[in-house]
Order: sequence, then C-alpha cells, then structure tokens
Amino acid sequence: MHAKHLHLLIPFAIPAAANATVLLGDLELSALEKLLQRASLVESEAGDAFQRTLPHERWLAREFGLLNRSAPPSANSANSANSANTANTDEAPLAAHMLLADGGTPGDATWACIEPVHIQIARDHLVLIDPDALALQPDEAARLLAEARPLIEELGLTLLAPNPLRWYISGAAMGGLLSASPLRASGRSVEIWLPQTTGDTPGKASRRSTFWMKLQNEVQMAWFEHPVNEAREQSGRLAANSIWLHSQGALAPLKRPFAAVFSDAPAARGLALASQATGASLPATLAEALEHAPTVQHGDKAQGSTLLQFDTLTMPFLHEDWYAWRAALSALERDFLAPALAALTKGTLDKLTLTLCGETSFVTLNTTRADLRKFWRRRTFASILSE
Repeated sequence: MHAKHLHLLIPFAIPAAANATVLLGDLELSALEKLLQRASLVESEAGDAFQRTLPHERWLAREFGLLNRSAPPSANSANSANSANTANTDEAPLAAHMLLADGGTPGDATWACIEPVHIQIARDHLVLIDPDALALQPDEAARLLAEARPLIEELGLTLLAPNPLRWYISGAAMGGLLSASPLRASGRSVEIWLPQTTGDTPGKASRRSTFWMKLQNEVQMAWFEHPVNEAREQSGRLAANSIWLHSQGALAPLKRPFAAVFSDAPAARGLALASQATGASLPATLAEALEHAPTVQHGDKAQGSTLLQFDTLTMPFLHEDWYAWRAALSALERDFLAPALAALTKGTLDKLTLTLCGETSFVTLNTTRADLRKFWRRRTFASILSE
C-alpha cells in the first residue's frame, strides 16, 4: 500500500498548565481536539525549569541521532502504556548543521553559533532580549561584524559568517562550553544562562568560560557608541550591545528519520541536508505539503515520513502576546490540522504524528485513520500538559 505520513513539530504549542484554561477555553480547535482524543502516546519529556536548551531542539537532535534516546520502559511497567519517557539530557549540538544550512562548510570542526543581541540593564540584573526583537538589518550586522572580526580572530578563533545575522566560530579554546539557546534565556537574567563548562560551580568560572567572557567583553566595548548603535538608539531601536553563543557541536553521522523536511529553521534544514533528506521551506497549506510529501512503502514507514516544523507560535509565546499566540494556533487549526483530519478521514493521509512542545516539555502522539474510529479514547488538549 502506498500512503503518506506527516509529522508536525510545533514548538511552544503547550502553554503553562496555570494558563491553559484561559488561553484554550474558548478557542475553536475541534480538529486538534479530535486528533488528540484518538491518538496513541509515543513519547513525552517533562523537562525542568533550568534546562539550557529547548525541547524541540533536543527532539530534533535525538531524532537525527546526534543524541542518544533512552530505552523505553518495559511492557509491564506501571506507566509504559505505549509511551517512552526520553532521557532528560540538556544538549542540542546543532551549530554545525545550522552553518551547513546557511551555506557554510563545517568540515570536521566543532562550531558554535554567535548572534548579535541586546542585553538590557534592569535594576539589579541583566536581561537578554531575544534576537528577533532586535530586528538587526543585514547591512547593520555586516558593519558590526567588521568591527568584531579582528577581535575574534586575534584570539585564535575561526570565524565564518555566510548568514549576516548568524555567525559561527570554532577553536580549541571554545571546546566543552555548555551554552543556552537565546530563545531559552530571553526575558531572563543572563547570569545563570552564560556559557560554562561541565563541572563549573557558581562563582568559579572555568578557563574556557573565562575565555568566552573575555571575547564577549571585547566585542561589547568595540560596539559601545558604534555608529550603527548610535543611529539605532536615535531612532528608538535597541542597540546590538553584545553577542550570544549557543548550539556548539560538530557534524556527525546521522540517522535519516524523514525522507523530507519542510522548515524555515536553520537547524532542521541543516539536519535535512546532512542526512540527505529532501529539504524545502514550510508550505503554506496542508494540500501543498501532501503534494510534495513522499509516499510510504511497505517496511519503510520511518524513511518515508515528512517532517514539517512550525515556528509561528514562538515569538508570541516568548513575548507573552497571548492574543497573537491564540491567532497563530487558530491559523494552524484552519490551514493544517483541520485539513489533516479530513485527509485522514478520506484516506489520502495514512498517519499524522504531532510533536507538541512547551517551554521545557514535549509530547509526541500518533493518529492513524483506524484510530479515528476508536471513540472510547477521550484525551483532551489540557490532559497532555501532564503526559
């Protein structure tokens, strides 16, 4: 039988349990609710408040084989029930794959991504503002990079900048640094999210984290009163007053869990390239996704599935713009989830997998055409907050 299997990865789709009733209560999400009601739980991860990476980043790294997955619980485990709780690691070594997606050549070196950011001075701490809110223009970034490049290279680091807004550095002095995703740390005091090495204790920085702080401080000084920043401040925009390091990692042999990956995110696009999957931008509608999704052959279900990553909920969630978040979730319901339910019912789609992420957790569920007839299943959206 030839069929199609779509896997939808949706970061920031799960609000905090305390907010869920208010945010979801009057939303028309009948397709999503039906899909969740009939779905089988595949895996979940609770996460914790101090993890430095985001759940969808860790999920991508695991799916493509960059991180190990824990063994599923035994069949007679009290809470196995078709689920596997994944290992609660805190790595997402995706920078080399991001560099690949941006048009660079990572080779076998370990790379970290660095981005210009704004760090805001609060009353008694410093707060990271997410890079998208900075809205740095490519020509501004190029001028700031020209100022920072000699400082970076004088410290013995290799710098590549195929994308004007994302730069990549490599060097032995950076090895072993654990860093936080800028979207994980944004809106928070930067102190606990600064790069560190394994075993660092509060108040006692390692040689490598000290090296990073030296580089960060030199760039900050070079950009202080830089004409780009002066012009931005005069026009009421945030200054690019620092850099943020994240996602350090190297290319490695990958699994090929998807035949095609539709995403605008550099990490997903880079993983598709490295695993030799078909890669493309996210389509506007489910019909377009189905048109370009590969068929699944007998015995090749994993290799024939198509991943779609949606990032439309991310900025509204991080900025706590719940009106925009609700509007984005409603658009997903209209353009993808309702058509997916219709396609499952009709048989033009054989299986739909949803990986829904919160700020620290994720849950993955499968719904097949046969599952739609299992009327006794009654999972709700709110219930997945605890799965």
